[in-house]
This record gives sequence, structure tokens and C-alpha cells, in this order.
Amino acid sequence: MYAKKPLALLIAAALSPVAFSVTADENVDFQRLIVTSDPLGNRTADEIVQPVTVLAGDELERRRAGTLGDTLEGLPGVTNSDFGPGVGRPVIRGLQGSRVKVLEDGLSTADLSGEGADHATAIDPSRASQIEVFRGPATLLYGSGAAGGVINVRSNRFNPEFGDAPRVEGDLSYGENGNDRNGRLGLDLPVSENLIFRADISARRTSDFDIKGYQDKDDRTSRRGKLENSSVENNSHALTALYRDDWGNIGIGYSFYETEYNVPAFLDSDGDGELEFIPIRQDRFDLRSELNNPLPGIETARLKIAHTRYRQREIASEFEGGVFDERKVEGDFRNRETDLRLELVHNPVGLWQGVVGLDFNDSKLRAEDPRPNRSFYIIRPVDSKSYGLFTLQERPTSFGRVELAARVEHVDYDPGTADLGQGINISGVPGYSGETSPAADLSSKNYTQYSLSAGTIIDVDPAHHLRFSLTRSQRAPSAEQLYAFGRHAAAGTFEVGDPGLSKETYTNFEIGFDRHEGRFRYDASIFYNHARNFIYLESYDDGTGNPVIVSRGGVAGGSGGRAQFVTNEQANARFYGAEFAAIADLVEGPMPVSMRLSADYVRAKFTSGGNLPRISPMRMGLGFDTSYNNVNLSLDYQRVFKQNKTASVEDSTSGYNLVSFDVSWKPAELKGAELYFAGRNLLDEDGRRHTSFFKDEAPIIGRSLFAGVRFSFGG
Repeated sequence: MYAKKPLALLIAAALSPVAFSVTADENVDFQRLIVTSDPLGNRTADEIVQPVTVLAGDELERRRAGTLGDTLEGLPGVTNSDFGPGVGRPVIRGLQGSRVKVLEDGLSTADLSGEGADHATAIDPSRASQIEVFRGPATLLYGSGAAGGVINVRSNRFNPEFGDAPRVEGDLSYGENGNDRNGRLGLDLPVSENLIFRADISARRTSDFDIKGYQDKDDRTSRRGKLENSSVENNSHALTALYRDDWGNIGIGYSFYETEYNVPAFLDSDGDGELEFIPIRQDRFDLRSELNNPLPGIETARLKIAHTRYRQREIASEFEGGVFDERKVEGDFRNRETDLRLELVHNPVGLWQGVVGLDFNDSKLRAEDPRPNRSFYIIRPVDSKSYGLFTLQERPTSFGRVELAARVEHVDYDPGTADLGQGINISGVPGYSGETSPAADLSSKNYTQYSLSAGTIIDVDPAHHLRFSLTRSQRAPSAEQLYAFGRHAAAGTFEVGDPGLSKETYTNFEIGFDRHEGRFRYDASIFYNHARNFIYLESYDDGTGNPVIVSRGGVAGGSGGRAQFVTNEQANARFYGAEFAAIADLVEGPMPVSMRLSADYVRAKFTSGGNLPRISPMRMGLGFDTSYNNVNLSLDYQRVFKQNKTASVEDSTSGYNLVSFDVSWKPAELKGAELYFAGRNLLDEDGRRHTSFFKDEAPIIGRSLFAGVRFSFGG
């Protein structure tokens, strides 16, 4: 029955009185938290029309992992697309990459995680004090990169609330799988009642991780039980100064992030092959300011500016007969980006309260193959600028609230000259017979996007809300989709962009119903999203059921440095699905027991027929929470179903089961300290994520046990 009608089953479960009587949103305790990435700045998740999940406090600590994707994995509508343990890129409702906007303290991370499946998100989850996830189009507020959703990772760096005494906090942990060592230390140092300095530092070190079975689905050459070439090394630190007064606050800060992660691979039986690793460095300078009543009619003005310098290299170590031969830099990515955002919250005009704002982004992207005598770049050099003007307005009504929003955005691309010595020789692919190379010079491209949304929250009664929203949003193609032409070595692709791509247009309709009070609480939603001119990567069949492969020399089917040939194409597509999360307080008293239930399903296919690739499968989860005195215990089970709705040249992915637990203890003798013990993938499953480009080469991490201590003193 699941296989035949999973969406109908999920909706029926969500609307069933029995399900409602025993389930609820596992994040309901956090619905009172202010959503800081909401431009109005004073609303909770329960007051926003678009579905928002807020992670904070104990729930965030329980979920916190080495990457952002791993941290958010399992939330309704959110999955992880990894490329080994060093890369965790969030997927929202089947959309990923440059369609999911990742923010740090309200501004873009400015990394290149959207421009390559092997690229890590340059953000340290250990620094997060709150994570906000907008599911569905957030283009109206955050531009083209938010067509699938927005994730805002809020640190405590620019928080104007602080005490009069120094505070130190930290987290130290050890995981036996991969010898996983993590540490973070943070310091708040108030100088006066108006001025505070903040600093934090964190690090992570691992060895290669353990897995169940072999890492390559079809190859038994690798070492059984070990994910070879999978170690990770992270370092980050930040310095911030913040001044506050009756007029508002202003803060400036510098943050540094670096990581070096290996791309899982192994040498053949003769000890020959390449092992890739990717070092990343990011330097970021931030300014944040919030002014109270700065102008007549303006309640609050917020200014956010970030300037980021980012560099990523993809380095291959070549081995012959098991002996190291040479090391080559196969890809050099650089991005220099400035992001600016201004929000003006105005006083009520009649019954309407709202915000008007503008944002500006200036990016200089370079992505080259720096090896001598190379004829390919990875992405043509391109400078881009975007300008956005938006407004969001809401008004109370007799039945609840109505919300309207609009945005106009203009994007300019200025591509550089391509100096290529040769093209690629592809046969059997429509439009690519014979040698093909891109034009040396391309004219500038520009897109203007218009987006509108309307929504309402209906107060059915004091405990229930009914939500409706309709959004029409547009997205400009990314630089990679327009200007790629070359072998992306670590990703294993030879990608060709199309400078003639049109902008995408999304029409999204959503209905949600929730109960937010009482012992039984839940949140259910269904959505339908039609995407016109949707851009996707097309793989081609070489006539044997396998994808067309391009050699390092640019010849189809050749040997050496082989990469799958993919092109950026457009077609109309539709996405639809449902999400459900619930909690029930089963037992009250000195040892309370709560039960959690969650489920999600997304279906994505082309309007003309056929499935989109790498769409997350249906998932269902069950969890229990209890506590006694100072000890908390959580048990979780999640079923990830088989995904057989596959695209061309894409294999189905088997389902698997995930079991985990978390135990924490806050000793009365050590006020401010917490000891914790956790386990993941307790069944030691050989699971593979269908959302990952890398699923056949690397499974999920095997059984893992963690122990650690968290502490916060002073303040």
C-alpha cells in the first residue's frame, strides 16, 4: 500500500483523529522563539504563514552534528545530500544546491556549496545558538537563491542581550567511529553595561570512518567495513564587538573558517588510482546595526553587511602500485562577495504593519583547472550583481491574519573571456556530435524577477490554526548553470552550462493545519509547486544503459580521469507532497513520557513525463522522550523508504532503518555543566542517500557512539 499511494496514505494519517490524538510537532516547545530571519523581527514560528521550524536549546544540542545537513536531517521536509562525511548540504522538499539559501546571522554564507555537489557549506554548526528553516519558496524575502527554502544559522555573536559578568561556555566530545574529536570554547566579556566582546574557537579532527560492508555498491576491492579516504579536519574562530544603548545597537566582527575533507575513494587491487581531498578557507567581516525609531514613521531600521573571501581547491594524490606518485591541484575556486541588506519596519498604516527592504549582492567567482596545458575551466570567470527591493505586510482580521508580500530583483552577469585550446569530442549526444567548445566571448546577461505572495492564518479556535498560502516567484539561473564547461574532478562530472537559459517561475500553493496547545499537538501540511523552465542536470545514455563518460582529454569513452557528461537543460516540472510532525504527552508527573511522530513525502516529475533525479524518498519516524531528576533520555526510530521513482541513467535506492538514542545528565553538584552520551545508526545499516550524487560510492556512516560534556558558567 505504501508503494502504490504513499501521498494519500500520509495525508490520511495526518488528518486522522487517531493520529492527532497521539502525535505532535517535536519542535512545539520552541514555537515561542522569535524567528530572527523574519523581516518583521517580532514574530514566532507560530505566527508566520510559511512553515518554519526553529531549533534551539536541548533540541538543537541533541541534533547538532559535524555538518549542517547532518544537523537538520530528519526534520519534516528536510534531508541531507552528502558527498562523504565532510559535506552535508541541506535539501528542502526535493530542491537543493543553489535553490536553498543558507544564511549566517541573516546574510549569505557566500560559499560555493550551491555550485558543486562536492562543495561543503562553509558554516560551523557548533557555533549555532538557533537554526531557522523556512520550508518552501522564500524568494520574496531572500532572492533567487531561496526558491526552495531558507536556512538561517544564528550565532550569539550579535545578540544585544548580555549580563554584567563574564561568561564561558564550551562543548567537548569524542566519537569512537572515526576517532571523531570535537571541541568548542566561547567567551563573553562585558566591558560595561553597553559594550561586550565575544570570542569563540572550535576544532574537529577525525580519521577514516567505519561503515557496514563495502563503500562502493558494485566493487569489492575496497577494505570491508571502512570508508576509505573519509577523514575530516575543521577549524574556526570568531571575534566580535557589540555596543548597545537606548537608540539600538551596532556590532562588528571577523570570523575564520577552514576545513580539509577527503572525498571517499579507494585504490584498485593493484594500488593504482587517485585520492581527492578539498581544503577550504573563508575569511568574513560583518557589520550589524539596529536602530530604534530612526525616522518618523519607522519603528526599526536594520542594516547588515558582510564581506567574504572564499577559496577552495580540489587536490588529487596519484598512486601507482600503492606508492604515492604525485599531487595535482585539479580545481581552484575563488569567490569574493559583498552582501548588504537593509530592512525598515514601519509603524502601522491603517491596519497594516510591515517592512520594506532592499538587498544587494556583488560576487566575483573564479573556478579554474590550474594544471599546465589544461584546455578547460570549470566555470567561466563571472562577475555578478543582484539588486532586490521587497515588502511584506500583514494585518489582523476578525478570523486571524492576512499577509501580502512582493519583490522585484535584477541580476547582472558579466562573463569573462574563455581561452580554450580545444573542445570536447562527444558522440551519441543530441547537439554534441564532433568536437564542441564554448564561444570565447559572451555578452553580459541580465534577468529581472517579479515575485508575489498572499497568505492567511485562520484562528479556528484558541488551539488550532488553518494556513493557506499562494506564491508566485521567479529565480535566475546560477553561474554554474550558465557558464560551466569543464571537468569537475572531485565531483566526477564534466558539466556544460547553457548561457541561453531562461529564468525559472514557481507557483506554489500550500495548506497547513496545526494544534499548538494541549497534551496533543501536531502540524500537518500539503503543498503543490509548479516550476516552469526548471533547470536540471541531464545525463545521457551511451547506448548500453550507462551514462556517457568523458575522459580527461575531452574524449567520450576515453580512459583516465573519467567523468560523467552532464548538461544543464530546462523543462516544466511539478513538486507535491506532505509533511507531518506531532507530539503527545503520554505520561505526566516526576517521570513524564512524550511520544513523537514525523513523516514526509515529496514527488517530483516533469510535466511531459519522467522523474526528476535525486529526490528524497518517503520517511516516517517515531520517538520517545522521558526524564527523571536531572537525567533526560530520547529514543528515535526512522524508516527511510526505497526510492524507485528514478530519472534516466539513475538507479533506485534501497530503504533502511535508523535507530538512535540520547542521554544527558546535569549533575546538581556541577551547575552549568551537562554530560551526554549518544548513539547513531545503532543497527549499523548500509544506507545510501538517494539525494546524494555520491550514493553508490559512499554509504552513510556505520554505528557511532559519542560522549561529551557541555558547560556554561557565569553571565
